[in-house]
Amino acid sequence: MTKADLTGGQLLARNTLWNLSGQMLPMVVGLLAVPVIVRDMGVARFGVLSLAWVVIGYFSLFDLGIGRALTKLVSDKLAAHEDRDISPLVWTSLLLMALLGAIAGLIVGSASPWIVHKALRIPIDLRHETLVGFYLLAASIPIVTVTSGLRGVLEAQQQFRVLNLIRIPMSVFSFGGPLLVLPFSSSLVPVIGVLLVGRLVGLGAHAYACLTSMPVLRHDFLLSKSLIRPIVRLGGWMTVSNIVSPLMTYLDRFVVGSLLSVTALGYYTAPYDMVTRVTVIPGAMAGVLFPAFALSLIQNPDRASLLLNRGLKYIFLSVFPILLCLMTLAPEAMRLWLGADFAKHATPALRWLTAGVFISCLAQVPFALIQSGGRPDLTAKLHLLELPLYLSVVWWLTKSLGIEGTAIAWTGRVTLDAILLVLFGHLILPHRLSFLVRLGASVAGGVTLMLIGTLLQSVSVRLAFLAGSLCLFWLSTWLVALHPDERTFMHGVRGKIFGLRS
Repeated sequence: MTKADLTGGQLLARNTLWNLSGQMLPMVVGLLAVPVIVRDMGVARFGVLSLAWVVIGYFSLFDLGIGRALTKLVSDKLAAHEDRDISPLVWTSLLLMALLGAIAGLIVGSASPWIVHKALRIPIDLRHETLVGFYLLAASIPIVTVTSGLRGVLEAQQQFRVLNLIRIPMSVFSFGGPLLVLPFSSSLVPVIGVLLVGRLVGLGAHAYACLTSMPVLRHDFLLSKSLIRPIVRLGGWMTVSNIVSPLMTYLDRFVVGSLLSVTALGYYTAPYDMVTRVTVIPGAMAGVLFPAFALSLIQNPDRASLLLNRGLKYIFLSVFPILLCLMTLAPEAMRLWLGADFAKHATPALRWLTAGVFISCLAQVPFALIQSGGRPDLTAKLHLLELPLYLSVVWWLTKSLGIEGTAIAWTGRVTLDAILLVLFGHLILPHRLSFLVRLGASVAGGVTLMLIGTLLQSVSVRLAFLAGSLCLFWLSTWLVALHPDERTFMHGVRGKIFGLRS
């Protein structure tokens, strides 16, 4: 594959679907496996295991953003045809990540007795096996951080098919591994040990894929001291966003739990978790666009502009019908899922959150553009400024309006975030005024339709409104939103999406 092919439309579409598959399939396996694991391990052990899953997933933060930075830097080298400089860049980054992971592992291992005996309320009879399990988790940190770097190298080459062929069995094994152990033991030690073995196998698979796709890494094991500072600087700013953004994502739950009650937290968390599942769609696309932006910003800025335009458009076209249906039928959806009492309390929050998710989905594209353009400091500073403002607003609105106020605060934050990200994106890739007008009009029109759906009282009227709106949406999409070459592409891409047709 030539470097020009790395931003091709069919490749990006195919990789987006691979990313979606890599996230959705393990989710389905988890839904089936968790009840069995809870039954056989018990609730207390499952609670510790769920912590292990979270820890394994988030230990990549200890790489100081170098994995993400490596994707951008390798993409830059590919775009500039500086292939010989890739080997020292990759090996220096991987060595740094291994050292950072080892230091983090020692810190977590040293803190494990305090965590188990003091910080967490672990039953006395489970403390020994939990402590051993935490030691195993500490040992896994270098594995996770180095794997993150190898993944960054593959992402720079648009090797998302290979990545997800590794990710899917690894993620499935996170649930399937404990199931294999449970017939012999319900102890946390072998269960977490199996997860550690799975991560080791995943590391080997990523390393093999990197060495195969980029043979220069096999022949030139080079390190460069001069690369350390730019790698750490770029990765450090990315880490700030990676830490502060999830903190703001979960801050609202702590506020609800502190100001209201655990019951109110349940009424808020359930609709939040339901509607935010939609974000896997823009997440899959933004992950593919990040290396494509980095490469095209150097090789062909016009191509980057086209990718930005189409990325926003395709996310809009993908998520809007889903969210319009959810917004319009929110009471019925909640009643069907969790009952009438739950629907009564949770529906207003669900509707505000739905509007916020719609805007948040679109914001993922300019976010990827800014970071791929080498300015993660902009997103980091934005999130640092937002954090205290959001905390004060969500505290005030939650205290005044309950969980509906929490949802309003969350939606307000992501809306402000999206507007500023679009403006910051203008610094990386100047937009034409017509682009901003079209984007603003599309978002305003979408939110207006959602609002209309909430004002209709009768279920039959809402269903008729929904049917008419979706028909009009799909017709205008085909005739107006899509260019003729995109319609041709849509006709032909179906058979080529997984390389089934040459």
